[in-house]
Amino acid sequence: MNQSIQNEADVVIVGYGPTGQVLALLLGRLGHRVTVIDRWPDLYPLPRAVHFDHEVARILQAAGAIDDVNRISETIDTYEWRNAQREMLLDMNWSGGGPSGWPVSNMFSQPDLERVIDRHVKRQPTATVYQGWSADKMIQDADGVRIEMERGELRDGQWVGIGERGEVRARWVVGADGANSFVRRTLGIEMHDLGFAFNWLVVDVKPDPKREWVPKSWQLCDPKRPTTIVPGGPGRRRWEFMLLPGETLAEMNRDDVSWNLLAPWDVTPANATLERHAVYTFRGQWAERWREGRALLAGDAVHLTPPFAGQGMCSGLRDSIALAWRLDAVLNGRLSEKVLDSYGPERSAHVQQLIGFAIELGKVICITDPEVAAQRDRDMIAAQQQPGYAPPPPPRPQLGPGLWLDGAPGAGFLGIQGRVRRQGREGLFDDVLGVHFAVIARNAETLEAISAQNRAALQAQGTILAHIGAGGIEDLDGRYKAWLDELDCAAVLCRPDFYVYGGARDAAELNALLDAWRNALDITV
Repeated sequence: MNQSIQNEADVVIVGYGPTGQVLALLLGRLGHRVTVIDRWPDLYPLPRAVHFDHEVARILQAAGAIDDVNRISETIDTYEWRNAQREMLLDMNWSGGGPSGWPVSNMFSQPDLERVIDRHVKRQPTATVYQGWSADKMIQDADGVRIEMERGELRDGQWVGIGERGEVRARWVVGADGANSFVRRTLGIEMHDLGFAFNWLVVDVKPDPKREWVPKSWQLCDPKRPTTIVPGGPGRRRWEFMLLPGETLAEMNRDDVSWNLLAPWDVTPANATLERHAVYTFRGQWAERWREGRALLAGDAVHLTPPFAGQGMCSGLRDSIALAWRLDAVLNGRLSEKVLDSYGPERSAHVQQLIGFAIELGKVICITDPEVAAQRDRDMIAAQQQPGYAPPPPPRPQLGPGLWLDGAPGAGFLGIQGRVRRQGREGLFDDVLGVHFAVIARNAETLEAISAQNRAALQAQGTILAHIGAGGIEDLDGRYKAWLDELDCAAVLCRPDFYVYGGARDAAELNALLDAWRNALDITV
């Protein structure tokens, strides 16, 4: 047996989809030795995810990839639901910028996104990517973890090992290796299944010539065949067709079936290329534990979300940044490994709220009984006639128990990002000041009242101290002032993953908040 590779790393990541890629990029940019193992010799070439939101755009900004990602994505302004008669049931306005400083909703092709992030990862001098290697053994001890792997190749679309072996030794391992995760199975962690399961045929096409689609992004709530129609990234279009009772995966996952279903939209082999079709089972699941010793889970390895809210990949990238700042602090000795204990409880509760939201949407969309659908239509149309009616906003879930101060204003919720100017430099907050813990205050006096002990702790964590006004930041669009007004706060403490530790109404509350933060993170100065 040829032991061809022996590698030492700070973090080994199993899986090189978007979650693993972004985690590798974030850690690599922070200077950590990252090794990635993925069983496929090349990036997977066919579309899967097609949507990311403003928060994920900010994560990609932190990873240094957003400019390139913007070149392969497009924004959408509305998401409509219409019934079989094309009457409006729901019209959600997703126009303008979201709280994170980026468009609310963005569409892309996953192969394009993965190619962009892959280029960025492989530019990092401390990142090593082994593609075509399958992790098959994991051994933990007090100091680290060893991953053993075998090299393989694709034969008739299947991965086949060729006997060449290698191993990676690291301080931490992250399983970002999908729904059939080797890391999760090795740890013996079970998935909690909500019992929501529907089969859908997903069809991706490239129209030629290009067409304007009206509406651009919508849901056809037709009990004869619930259907989703959305962009699949620039130059692409996606249809998702729900399988009806009695239809099997084998009979539906065929070219001719896809073309027959596309025909009502005048999409034919004469004016479009069928890029891909596949039947997926949309499920709602999450793992019962997200950490076991030195092993952590992320992305589809730890949660599966029905696509109706477009939050599956988004949740995986939130896992990436939630892990990145914690692992960075542990590896650099700023915080103890205890900080990793909060990762699972925080992220699990957050993603469960999104899974629940997606399932509730699915329950409305997936109705195939004509009478039940007709009553749904009447109820939704009548609701729009009520005074003060407004379509539901995108979900705003709160973190589960962890590193935020329960009861403090804004605590556990996503913070904002606005445009600022500081010392002649202008742009979005993270580009001007960086991505760290940040105390953002209404005025300089609030920051000046921070105690010496708390100031030392903030400095030890590389915290940004920013106040609005002379000598601080110019709040170019007034977003920070409006946010502080909304929270009724003099200052807020934000984390490196953009979630709010807590707000404070005055200088005394800010010091109490920072005392709690210092104790929760076990910071000694």
